[in-house]
Amino acid sequence: MLLAILYWPLVAYCVSVVALVGVIIFLSHLLGERHEDRATHEVYESGMVATGSSRLRFPSHFYMIAMFFVIFDLETAFIVAWAVAVKELGWAGYVAVLVFIIELAVLLFYIWRTGALDFGPDGKKILAAYHKITKKNNS
Repeated sequence: MLLAILYWPLVAYCVSVVALVGVIIFLSHLLGERHEDRATHEVYESGMVATGSSRLRFPSHFYMIAMFFVIFDLETAFIVAWAVAVKELGWAGYVAVLVFIIELAVLLFYIWRTGALDFGPDGKKILAAYHKITKKNNS
């Protein structure tokens, strides 16, 4: 009995949310437009009819850039949150964020040294391909 007294506002809220969503969906179905244009059942982006195939292949470095952006963007959010609470955290928080930034620098150095940031063609590979072509043309 005590549980029912404590949770009745939560139950009332959940029931009202489900009822409101049901009413909105019913009204949109009842009042919504019904038309069959040429492009009604075609996929479109921003009101423009699609042309060509959506199965385009992108080089993997585009995905790497996106992952690096998400990683470093999230870490920026952590550092900003630390900056907001710097007075409450004191020296322990300063040391913690310093270790965090050092880890970020080590990670960035590792990514750079492994070549994950090298998106353009390698100069040595270009020269090797050039020499291969010139040898083939000379012989």
